[in-house]
Amino acid sequence: MEITMSMNIGENARMALSTLRENKMRSFLTVLGVVIGITALLSVVSILVGVYGDVNAYLSDYGSETLFIFRFDPGIHTGRLTPDERARKPLTLEDAEAIAQFCPAVRAVTASVYPRWEDEGPARGPVTARYRGKEVSGIDYNGTLPSNEEVFNSRPRTGRFFSDAENMHRADVAVIGPDIAKTLYPDMDPLGKPIQIDGVSYEVIGVLEPRKGQLVKDQSADKAVMVPYRTYHKHVPQDDENMIGAVAYPGHMSEAEDQIRGVLRRRRNVPYSKPDNFGISSAQQIADQFRQITASVALLISVISSIGLLVGGVGVMNIMLMSVTQRTREIGVRKAIGARRRDVIWQFLTEAIVLTGAGGVIGVLLGGGISLLINLAVPSLPSSIPLWAVLLAVGVSMSVGLFFGMYPAIKAARLDPVEALRYE
Repeated sequence: MEITMSMNIGENARMALSTLRENKMRSFLTVLGVVIGITALLSVVSILVGVYGDVNAYLSDYGSETLFIFRFDPGIHTGRLTPDERARKPLTLEDAEAIAQFCPAVRAVTASVYPRWEDEGPARGPVTARYRGKEVSGIDYNGTLPSNEEVFNSRPRTGRFFSDAENMHRADVAVIGPDIAKTLYPDMDPLGKPIQIDGVSYEVIGVLEPRKGQLVKDQSADKAVMVPYRTYHKHVPQDDENMIGAVAYPGHMSEAEDQIRGVLRRRRNVPYSKPDNFGISSAQQIADQFRQITASVALLISVISSIGLLVGGVGVMNIMLMSVTQRTREIGVRKAIGARRRDVIWQFLTEAIVLTGAGGVIGVLLGGGISLLINLAVPSLPSSIPLWAVLLAVGVSMSVGLFFGMYPAIKAARLDPVEALRYE
């Protein structure tokens, strides 16, 4: 019985492909909505999956046990600050020292000082780095502690990070990102060379390793100029916005976060019944937040793409109804020689499934081509189509054929063989 069933399905598939070949233009126009829907869906999915992977790699490069602590939520912001958030006091270096002293689950702590953060970003405008007529604008200029190297995996590719002694003595030294080194010192070793920031000259003692990821690194670590914390305060004493980083001992992430929250709530006099007036997050939490945003975008695009699938499905139903009318005598002959209702139903369902499945395959090929073009035209915008998306796209397109082909198939199966043979 199973062999007969598989033979019938195979024969129906061959008949369906033969029908497609005989009516190429009509078949293509019928599933054009399916092709457009699948192409649009896969194109967007490829970008979203690539971007999520890129951002996740960038955040993971900071370390899986690392916590980010800031006056606001260190995650992704989609709106303006509330009055309560604007009224919050910045974190301080003393807060970082208290975390190091009173949080046994924390292995290392660092603090970085920046200009005061407002709704639109730092209160001070873009900072420019210069060397012998060359310049880089919009750099990430901050003062930090030597422990930044351990907490945030700030690994020097060449040279070294500054020491505790250089921080204590406010030495004018700097560690720069690879993009700055490439732009300002294209044909020379930057170590030992001066770099000028806001009229202050620093000696370059290290160049950082490039961070993973392509999209976000250009605005952060790879365009960084880090100087000792006390040196920064010597030159820019008015800046007081601190971002604290803490790395937990392996397996003690949750414990470290609870301890840090307790220390900061006490130091910032947060009442028991009030929420935190600071934010704590990890690389994984920020990546999850970004994934939720991309998932929402993907859902919206899926709804829009389903319109194309709906149009394609209606087209398939229309063509299949026409096919039933055109092949009435053929159906009568088949039923007269012993074909059962389910045989006729499967014949027409198979044709509908093959028709929309072919449209799905075309959509997958077009979506893959668009993804490849994006990678070639915009290398910094990662784009990739996962296997699950391909299988889902083909499965959905075939399901459209199954759903919209059901009514024509049942209509064909219900034809009376005597009346069908008389049909002209």
